[in-house]
Amino acid sequence: MLRPVILAFLCLPAFGASDPQAIDDALAHLYNFDFPAAHQSLNRYIAAHPAESLPYAFRASAYLFYELDRMGILESEFLIDDDRIAEKKKGMAPDPGIRSQFLKAVSDAESRAQAALRANPDDREALFTMCIAGGLATDYTALVEKRQISSLGPAKRSNGYAQRLLRLDPKFYDAYLTAGFSEYMVGSLPFFVKWFVHFENVSGSKQRGTQNLELVAREGHYLRPFAKILLGIIDLREKKPEAAQKLLVELAHEYPANPLFREELAKVNGRLGIAAN
Repeated sequence: MLRPVILAFLCLPAFGASDPQAIDDALAHLYNFDFPAAHQSLNRYIAAHPAESLPYAFRASAYLFYELDRMGILESEFLIDDDRIAEKKKGMAPDPGIRSQFLKAVSDAESRAQAALRANPDDREALFTMCIAGGLATDYTALVEKRQISSLGPAKRSNGYAQRLLRLDPKFYDAYLTAGFSEYMVGSLPFFVKWFVHFENVSGSKQRGTQNLELVAREGHYLRPFAKILLGIIDLREKKPEAAQKLLVELAHEYPANPLFREELAKVNGRLGIAAN
């Protein structure tokens, strides 16, 4: 079954940041897997805007992606094999220092977002921060700690914030990633699990979930590249390597410093019999 996979939710409303270009720069470093540079950019932003909640969520994202990359969890062989996702065999252990920094960044994001929501329940930046924070907690719990069932709680909360945000603003395209992947994930769960799990406004339609992700890949801003990553994973799981290859070509071109995109593209090209350039 499809476990909660990479709901990292690296998204931000264009109107939410005091300095959107600075956030763009930080996320460009993150998508290129230049984690030190991403942290440097985020640290500067947070020093200048300490009350904003979203930058702390992006800081947590940088810690999470570093750990997922270090442990080899982001490789396609891992993400399309449910047994590997769920297995609890001894392997590379989580870094306790990274875990501590990750949890603090999530807490910093949530505390600021919750304060903003107490003042204004319709604060879109705060709602999206809570969406991101729940997604990050989902990923860490499911993929790093291997506690898939426990990860469903934060996944449900994250989806709830996304649904709330989309009711306020149906054109907040980046938020469709959370809703869309929740739809696909629930659609992949066994019946006996679905019986006990209810996600708001989620029926378990894989087609609807994929369509939402495709919308983000077309219309999203900060989450557009991540929607392509998730669609590529889904394409590989659904035995559609040609579609995955197209997405990986785009990602490798947009983020040439990211070695993972190049490596995964080479694997798919090899599967399709496409010679390396």
